Amino acid sequence: MSFTDATQFWNERFNREEFIFGKEPNEYLVEQTSRYLKPNASVLCIADGEGRNGVWLAKQGMRVTGFDVSDIALVKAKQFAKDNEVNIEYSLCDTDGFDWKTNSYDAIIAIFIQFADPEMRVRIFKQVHQTLKPGGIFILQGYTPKQLEYKTGGPSLIEHLYTEEMIRKLSYDFEILDLQCYEKELSEGARHTGMSALLGMVAKKIA
Repeated sequence: MSFTDATQFWNERFNREEFIFGKEPNEYLVEQTSRYLKPNASVLCIADGEGRNGVWLAKQGMRVTGFDVSDIALVKAKQFAKDNEVNIEYSLCDTDGFDWKTNSYDAIIAIFIQFADPEMRVRIFKQVHQTLKPGGIFILQGYTPKQLEYKTGGPSLIEHLYTEEMIRKLSYDFEILDLQCYEKELSEGARHTGMSALLGMVAKKIA
C-alpha cells in the first residue's frame, strides 16, 4: 500500500469525533512502562494514531516523539496533547518515511502496528534496533492468529498477526525481557472491544 493509499485508508477510519481506540493507554504498555521506563526517557511511538499512548507517556514525564500516516489522526493527537498540557513532537509519515536516526531513543513503543505485512515487519524490527540507544527498551503488543476467531479488532489477514516463534526470530539481536501470549478482555474504543488473543513483548537492545 502506498503512502497516499495508507493515508486515505486510515483517514477514513479516524474521521469521526470519537477516538476510535479510546483515550486510555494500552494496558500492556502501562504495565511494562512501570517496570522498565523512567521519567525523562526519550520515547518514540510508532503509528501513535490519535495519541492515547503518546499522551499518557508524556504525562508520566517522558519526552515523546510520534508519527502516523493519518493527518486526521494527528490533528486529534495534537489537540489531545494540548488538552492534557503535554508536548509531543509529531510528524506525518509512515514507517519507511520516518528518519530512524542511530542510537536516538531510550524506548520505542509499537502498539497494534499490524498494518505491517511480513516484509515491512522485518524492516521495522531492524529500524527499531538501529534507532534505540544501547540498552534501550522495545515494547510491542499485537494480536495472535486466534484473534481471527474472536473478531474483536485487528487485521483479518493471518500474515499480519504475531506468533511467539515469529517474534523471537525477529528479535534475534535483542534480549527478550518479557514475551507472552494470552487472552484478555479489551476495552479500547469501538475498534478494540471484547475478548482478544494477544501477544506482548518487552526487549532490550544489547549494548
